[in-house]
Amino acid sequence: MPTAAMLDDLPKGAWIAMMVIGFIVFWPIGLALLFYMIWSGKMQGWKRDGLHGCASQFRRHRRSSGNTAFDSYRDDMLKKLEEEQKAFGEFMERLRRAKDQQEFDQFMNERRAGETPN
Repeated sequence: MPTAAMLDDLPKGAWIAMMVIGFIVFWPIGLALLFYMIWSGKMQGWKRDGLHGCASQFRRHRRSSGNTAFDSYRDDMLKKLEEEQKAFGEFMERLRRAKDQQEFDQFMNERRAGETPN
């Protein structure tokens, strides 16, 4: 049945649009689509950690272009982008830690300055 295969290939946005239209037209249709989306796992992709999950999911579900050179290039570029995204996340974490340390040091200095010897 080619229609079922076409429906499975629809992006999440199309499923959400169909669900909203279903709720507007007749609420049990929208509810049925919502239950189907949860049951089939179409909503599972939303429980991921940022863009890394998105790129990994794309790599798992992508189709071959038919050109092996392009497919290899695409895989290499996606891997590089994932590595850059991971490195940027680590950089941002270091910045947050440095800012937290600076604020803590400032607090401790102010606290020490406010103490008077008895």
